[in-house]
Amino acid sequence: MFDKINLVRIANAKMPFGKYKGRNLIELPEPYLVWFSRNGFPEGQLGQLLQLTYEIKVNGLEKLIYPLTKN
Repeated sequence: MFDKINLVRIANAKMPFGKYKGRNLIELPEPYLVWFSRNGFPEGQLGQLLQLTYEIKVNGLEKLIYPLTKN
């Protein structure tokens, strides 16, 4: 799950729905990701990427992802 492709994806993939629609996954607030961790992540690739984003944020590693963001 921590492969390079997924790390680049969370740096650049946009949230497709909800309050934070259009925001890069790595830019989602931690409390929003905690909510998903308690209530269940969506199915499929989005859920996997959100779960990875959650793990990165909880461990304070998001600054390692920001350089992967495309302008």
